[in-house]
Amino acid sequence: MTPGGNRGWLLRLVIAFGFAQAAVSMARPAVSYRALALGADERAVGVIAGVYALLPLFAAVPLGRRTDHGRCAPLLPVGVVLIAGGCALSGLAGSLWTMALWSGVMGLGHLCFVIGAQSLVARQSAPHEQDRNFGHFTIGASLGQLIGPIAAGALIGGPDMAGSSALALVVAGAGAAVAFSSLWRIEHPAAARSGKEQGPRVAVGRILRARGVPGGILISLSVLSATDILTAYLPVVGEHRGISPAVIGVLLSLRAAATIACRLVLTPLLRLLGRTALLTVTCLLAALLCAGVALPVPVWALALMLVVLGFCLGVGQPLSMTTVVRAAPDEARSTALALRLTGNRLGQVAAPAAAGLIAGVAGVAAPFVMLGALLLLSSGVALRSPAAGAAGAAGAAGASGPAGRGRAAVGQDVTDRAGNGRPCREPKG
Repeated sequence: MTPGGNRGWLLRLVIAFGFAQAAVSMARPAVSYRALALGADERAVGVIAGVYALLPLFAAVPLGRRTDHGRCAPLLPVGVVLIAGGCALSGLAGSLWTMALWSGVMGLGHLCFVIGAQSLVARQSAPHEQDRNFGHFTIGASLGQLIGPIAAGALIGGPDMAGSSALALVVAGAGAAVAFSSLWRIEHPAAARSGKEQGPRVAVGRILRARGVPGGILISLSVLSATDILTAYLPVVGEHRGISPAVIGVLLSLRAAATIACRLVLTPLLRLLGRTALLTVTCLLAALLCAGVALPVPVWALALMLVVLGFCLGVGQPLSMTTVVRAAPDEARSTALALRLTGNRLGQVAAPAAAGLIAGVAGVAAPFVMLGALLLLSSGVALRSPAAGAAGAAGAAGASGPAGRGRAAVGQDVTDRAGNGRPCREPKG
């Protein structure tokens, strides 16, 4: 089956990703609350949040290499097992260091799932479908980010904060296991064969030199860091401002709902504004709104800010995926996506650690000012980035020669009739 055919696999992937992401989004604030109940301060919460990304930081590129030259689907159940186990065992852990360890296992499982899933979307989507399919794929993440915090807020609270947060983590592990039900026959045989037929490995430096890849990585890092610190640190802000865990869960879910709304209208927004303007404006607005979270505003104002912020943050992830895929050599798309995820995890290690340090010195709202500065930098990078077609042409021509040039004019690309997952150009008419 060629890319661009039946999209039932994409729906099943979105459902599985929704359950996996809901478990992680439920577990992240639950880990923060359980750590606080076990005596952690702001710095310790930042360290535990950073460990979530530490193991994936070293595993991303090897997993991407393996996926470039093999199947994508096997990484999905492995990821689900690690997520479910990491969530449940974090709830059973009795010390901060064991919580940090299982948080790292949960992060490794999330990485496995995401690399396999993103590579599947890239391999089974025709070039002109990539923005749409990546946008729909990330709806699964947004649905999980919508449901997870509400579920965590409903379970966490009362006098026994340690016990209720442990229960939330065990429930999150059980929820992750439901993702198995949607993983059947998700990879097409032709797409699996195309991975085995890829050429020799492409050097990491060559991928990073492709025009569009570094900018896509930075934008993705900034957007994910903002989402991650909001998830991990809004509970801490709530504790200091007297906002209950249930309300914090609703606030985080409002942000996620706005992100879903953004991705549902992403294609019309791209037609209206264009890729460069859309990325620049949304990063700039997100920078201002992140800094605004640091202000002691009423809950209703905070909710409004988070809704607009969630809409703005919904643009960066799917467009950065498409940018990286189009700029990278054909035979190194999974590795390029893994490098993007490495940048994400680097941000998830550094940003919470820096946030914990800043919060310990300047207060719990200060990390959001740091996020504003990072998103402001991303806005400048987006403004200077090449247009989508130019990025794809430049990156492909410089990195993969004729095969890449065949991907430059997206409007004229059609799917290889042999079903090998690579675009080719046919004459019009």
